[in-house]
Amino acid sequence: MNMFKTIAVGLLVGGVSFGAFAAKEVTKEDVQKMNLEKIGTVNTTSETTSPMDAKEALSKLADEKGGKYFLVIAGREHGKFSATADVYK
Repeated sequence: MNMFKTIAVGLLVGGVSFGAFAAKEVTKEDVQKMNLEKIGTVNTTSETTSPMDAKEALSKLADEKGGKYFLVIAGREHGKFSATADVYK
């Protein structure tokens, strides 16, 4: 039972630390207020099944591009969801 608790705590801490490094969604006002620098654009595929999945995918793609923030600029629903975002640092 102790082994199970140790593994569960390890997974929980790992999940929290991943979230701490994920790119954060911002608004247009945040971009202007924080004077963020645009470093590119990312697009999700049409494989996401909800708007939250699309935002999670955009966050991951922004991380991979070296960004700390992303601004969703377009979203589409066609049975599945896809989205486009500008990436900022």
